Amino acid sequence: MGGRRIALLLPDLGGGGAERVAVTLANGFARRGLIVELVLMRPQGVLRDLVHRDVRIVDLKAPRIRQVPTRFAAYLRETKPDGVLAFMWPLTVAAVLARIIARSPARLVLSDHSTLGRQYPGKRVQQAIRWTVRRFYPHAVARTTVSEGATADLASLSGLAPDQFEVLSNPLDLPPLPLARSDEVERQWDGDGRRILSLGSLKPEKDQAQLLRAFARMPAGDRLMIVGEGAERWQLESLTKELGIADRVVMPGFRIDPWPFLASADLFVLSSRFEGLPLVLVEALHAGLRIVSTDCPSGPREILAGGRYGKLVPVGDANQLAEAMERALASVPDRESLRRRARQLASHATIDRYLELLLGTA
Repeated sequence: MGGRRIALLLPDLGGGGAERVAVTLANGFARRGLIVELVLMRPQGVLRDLVHRDVRIVDLKAPRIRQVPTRFAAYLRETKPDGVLAFMWPLTVAAVLARIIARSPARLVLSDHSTLGRQYPGKRVQQAIRWTVRRFYPHAVARTTVSEGATADLASLSGLAPDQFEVLSNPLDLPPLPLARSDEVERQWDGDGRRILSLGSLKPEKDQAQLLRAFARMPAGDRLMIVGEGAERWQLESLTKELGIADRVVMPGFRIDPWPFLASADLFVLSSRFEGLPLVLVEALHAGLRIVSTDCPSGPREILAGGRYGKLVPVGDANQLAEAMERALASVPDRESLRRRARQLASHATIDRYLELLLGTA
């Protein structure tokens, strides 16, 4: 494959799930001997340190989405990539427009990583998604989503048939076992009680407020750590004080390496209102942790095989979440079974399938 070039287009290298997947794919492509470029609207983000040394970062200097089509078109004309992988609507639409403007022969693959109908509930935005996806997505050689639920959502929203999309689960680099522990993380737990962990950006769709309400029903010796950063921090910190649990909740901010936190916990909890395919559940499986997750659209039910590998609870129900957490903590996990499931879900066959789509080698 030497000499063949692939470009991955995304907004930046922030700490979101889609950005992590983009970095994993870019690194995987580079290890297979391809010329790989991460083309960014803004060359910033906490994940830059994870990018393989052979992956080049290109700055489009396009802080606004409307600037992307012409600037990415110029990039396509100059570098002539063989394949382009564009992430996340509406940047996917901008990539289609750029390819048309540039008259580029590059094979274009579009990838969405969320349930767009939930992420953008407003009527006008949903109308824009419906029209742009119906009009522009058929110009790509392939359209991928990360779960069956995300496919059903986008097909319903756009009117395109579900078979117009291919489900490709996110690849994930799993570290060797046993996981390394950290003295710093141990100090942050500050106590000998049962340890409940959640990882995720502090934003409304993650619904950590519901997790705090559920945790307030747990015994006083338990500890909760929420690792992540976001606009909801102030509201969540205020809620811990209101609930009288501020001394039992730790919020250390974003951390690029989740594994020392996973190695230290007794239970992992996902409280989201909606997801695409939450990789944090796969990471928790690899750590051999007991898991409780909301049965939100989409991804948790697929990852946990309908509840076989973790407990599923309704979205937004603090009482049931607390009860499930208590039951999970009282259970004995089959750690080897959980880790087998993680290895199955983290398969790097996804990288090879993307290469087939991008290079036309199927």
